[in-house]
Amino acid sequence: MNTILKTLRTPVLAASALALAATGLSVLPTPATAQSATDRAQIDTAVGALRAISSMRADFVQTDRNGQRVGGVMTLKRPGKIRFQYQKGVPFLIVADGSSLTMIDYEVRQVQRWPIRNSPLGALLDPNKDVARFARLNPTANPSVLSIDVKDPRHPEYGTITLIMVRKASAPGGWELDSWVALDSQAKRTTVRLTNHQYGIAVPDNTFRFNDPRTQNRRAG
Repeated sequence: MNTILKTLRTPVLAASALALAATGLSVLPTPATAQSATDRAQIDTAVGALRAISSMRADFVQTDRNGQRVGGVMTLKRPGKIRFQYQKGVPFLIVADGSSLTMIDYEVRQVQRWPIRNSPLGALLDPNKDVARFARLNPTANPSVLSIDVKDPRHPEYGTITLIMVRKASAPGGWELDSWVALDSQAKRTTVRLTNHQYGIAVPDNTFRFNDPRTQNRRAG
């Protein structure tokens, strides 16, 4: 468990959370020198499918570069709201409430927060940002699979997110977010896979609130 918690406390996890909150994406033309028209069209298709999600719940399994795995439930609501509820016994929570991304470590009573506009790969949370200009399509051997790298060249410290989407008729926009890989600037890799997707579910806004362990600590004192 200590190894898992150490992994959860690395910055690459924050980038992962930002990637999954991509339902607030805004699409503008990618520079012609960076992508072909066909590639841009496929990126627009993927982004359109993500934006078509009003709400979603899915199980997730997160794997670090050493093969350590931890699971939980992800709940998402457009725009910019997301919650990673980790499995029982893992005292860690990630919540984005539409304005800030917060990582809560209940074991050490620590809270880290980033304004969405200033977060790593913040274009993936802010509907006013243009993520398409940070995206590049990767070739795949399967026409029913899309692989898209997202990286801000002005901020290499944010790392790279690779989104994997698969064609699925029942998913919004006809494509489903299957998994993603976050690679930080120190080449630390985290892979997250989703299963049991549920779309269009009722999600109350208080889902994206949390108990602040720092307040609990002050009261205890």
